[in-house]
Amino acid sequence: MKFLDEAKVWVKAGDGGDGVIAFRREKFIEFGGPDGGNGGKGGNVIAEAVEGLNTLIDYRYAQHFKARKGGNGAGSDRTGAGSDDVVLKVPVGTQILAEDRETLIADLDAPGKRVVIAKGGDGGHGNAHFKTSTNRAPRRADKGWPGEERWIWLRLKLIADAGLVGLPNAGKSTFLAAVSAARPKIADYPFTTLHPQLGVVRLNATEEFVLADIPGLIEGAHEGAGLGDRFLGHIERCAVLLHLIDGTQADPAGAYRTIREELEGYGHGLTDKPEIVALNKVDAMTPQAKASRVKALERACGGKVLVISGATGEGVPDVLRTLFPVIRAAREARAELSPPSAHP
Repeated sequence: MKFLDEAKVWVKAGDGGDGVIAFRREKFIEFGGPDGGNGGKGGNVIAEAVEGLNTLIDYRYAQHFKARKGGNGAGSDRTGAGSDDVVLKVPVGTQILAEDRETLIADLDAPGKRVVIAKGGDGGHGNAHFKTSTNRAPRRADKGWPGEERWIWLRLKLIADAGLVGLPNAGKSTFLAAVSAARPKIADYPFTTLHPQLGVVRLNATEEFVLADIPGLIEGAHEGAGLGDRFLGHIERCAVLLHLIDGTQADPAGAYRTIREELEGYGHGLTDKPEIVALNKVDAMTPQAKASRVKALERACGGKVLVISGATGEGVPDVLRTLFPVIRAAREARAELSPPSAHP
């Protein structure tokens, strides 16, 4: 299935049904009077976050969604039928933006969360509604109110606990394949990862987290170089970033600074997130090269540097044990902030 994380769609809620003009004409009832019913309500257009989806590809080919008009009223004071809602099922983590692509309408960041993005019109009043003591035979009925219509943008930001960042060929896909059941493309040339990948990392029977791998960044990515920074939105929700550095290159400290500059250029708080730095591909380094590059990298990042090999698994458990406490603390903080669920 092709990955698509952004789509523009047009939505139109249903118009309200029309009220009608009708009068009672029954035997033995001398003054029948008005009995025209009201129109029914038009259908809403609703967006709902559902599990099991991780792409917006369905909205590449279907871009127009229209709810049905409410039923017209009828005699005998019968109200028209209300129309069914149209529900757009989107992946968890989808943001709904106005046509300007900046105004946030809703953030569907939990399964089952839904929002009305176009409200159906109310039905018009029939002539029975306008009957008064001085106007006993009104000949007025209203048309239904029009439903809302608008263009919206759907933007997917994947829900993951930890995010992988680094230059192309830093070994991110190899690491993801080593710690999860994900099978990303792995090759010895840059930009083998063309779209984000998710993998579930299981530490034991009760502890697990979701790890996201995004395409590699290069210098100038926030200005559009390479694949640009369009995929960085998928790690905005992560609790911690795992920064992988290719240990076989001559200047790992320079590689670290390049990625940090791109994260800062992108903004959205990515540079403020907790960061674990790991020097990858230790299996391809001599002991002397490893010692000097670790020291240079520690000076650049101002903290401890883990040494790993995604290919052989060396040091990988230590990285996972370092990541999970940060993830667990973030989960507990979210649980404290979220309101308690209401029980009937």
